[in-house]
Amino acid sequence: MNQQIKPPFNHETAIRKVQRAEDLWNTRDPAQVALAYSENTSWRNRSEFARGREEVEALLARKWTRELDYRLRKQLFAFADNRIAVNFTYEYRDDSGQWFRAYGLEHWTFDEDGLMSERSASINELPIREDQRDLL
Repeated sequence: MNQQIKPPFNHETAIRKVQRAEDLWNTRDPAQVALAYSENTSWRNRSEFARGREEVEALLARKWTRELDYRLRKQLFAFADNRIAVNFTYEYRDDSGQWFRAYGLEHWTFDEDGLMSERSASINELPIREDQRDLL
């Protein structure tokens, strides 16, 4: 992310921030993705918690080792001041070839520099057949 989009957000900047996050996550590059978060970021991802960029990078590396051919779509749900909420859907397959679709909500809080300082994600998933995939 070259130039940070900083709060307070308006509709246009919130949409741009969500699109940048989607594009970044779809790189599946843990080191690159971690740079979008503050040094002391705090995460809840399902039942896993991470504090700081290093833990976030490690969490993402584990995630994308298990979640193969990962593809994500995010959509703005709400925004105010320095917070954004998104709906998301992603699909992946495991190493046995079983495909999954995950749905959820994320709540984001940003620092004054536009880096994400808090992320809370609630995620549900279900197994799907390969021919049921939407995110190609």
